[in-house]
Amino acid sequence: MHYRIMATETKKHRSSYEGSDIQSYQFYLQHSGEHATVSRFLLEYLPEQFKRIAAGKSNLAVLGVGSGGGELDVQMLSMLQSICPTIPISADVVEGSTELVANFKALLAKTDNLEKIPFTWHVMLSEDYRKQVKNVKKYDFIHMIQMIYYVDNLTETIKFYHSCLNKNGSLMITIVKTGDGWDLLWKTFSREMCNESIPVNRSSGDVLASLKTLGLQYEEHSIPNTFDITECFNPNSETGQRLLGFMTATDDFAQSFTPQIRADILNLLRSKCSTEKEGKPKDGIYCAQKEEGSVWCSWLAQAMKEKSESHNKATAPLRRMLKNRWRAANGPLGAIVWTALL
Repeated sequence: MHYRIMATETKKHRSSYEGSDIQSYQFYLQHSGEHATVSRFLLEYLPEQFKRIAAGKSNLAVLGVGSGGGELDVQMLSMLQSICPTIPISADVVEGSTELVANFKALLAKTDNLEKIPFTWHVMLSEDYRKQVKNVKKYDFIHMIQMIYYVDNLTETIKFYHSCLNKNGSLMITIVKTGDGWDLLWKTFSREMCNESIPVNRSSGDVLASLKTLGLQYEEHSIPNTFDITECFNPNSETGQRLLGFMTATDDFAQSFTPQIRADILNLLRSKCSTEKEGKPKDGIYCAQKEEGSVWCSWLAQAMKEKSESHNKATAPLRRMLKNRWRAANGPLGAIVWTALL
């Protein structure tokens, strides 16, 4: 495995997980099954996208922004390599957490099929990469999974990473869907939960607004996910308290809010953000209920620079919507924004 490392001093920032933040995030992933749900969607959707991206190219460059411990990166790179076995692939990673970068490297050491891919590590936040890195190389596939909440300027960030694309390249962003339970929770209690690290609540509608400002077209997809939040309503449950801490971006849910705010948050989760099954609130916080009663979890948007109307119709992927008909709840999967440079 070939590594190159670029680093910069970064201020402490919630988008750069360290220590207890990582433990909280991993605890959430274990109980929500979010990565497994995203993985199933990527396995279904990405192969055709990768074939389109790789067509006629002699090498491929991938950039992961806010890649965390690399679980999804490894899956996507393995998939790309299996689809394009004769094309050399390189990977760059922008991640501000030294601990998560170490976890990523440890995962790579156990992944035999990626030893031929050279990695360049940019140990810095996305904002620092955007502002400090000069002569940025072009990439064929850029992904930003659940990290767009932390950038200073959403539109400028999307514009920058779109400018880093090669011809036929794609940018993928995941973010919570506007109107779902996670978005409702944060909008309702934005004054109490937004802080220096997450100064504003962002969701898919904000990404759509940026795409429209930039003149990009997009495609949406839903990825249903369910998990049990029953323990959140038990004040003596360590599991419930840890999940609530992650949902509200606090180290200690019980100590971070007044008794009234805690009660209001739990009431919102019970009444608006969950579905009761077999007499207990379950599978809920992240659900978005549509008029027809279906549930949406996350969405995928493919943004494309239009070369011509006929060319766009021939190359833009078909709009797909995956719906959960039994009104379960969804994980904070989010908006996957594909920006294709045609």
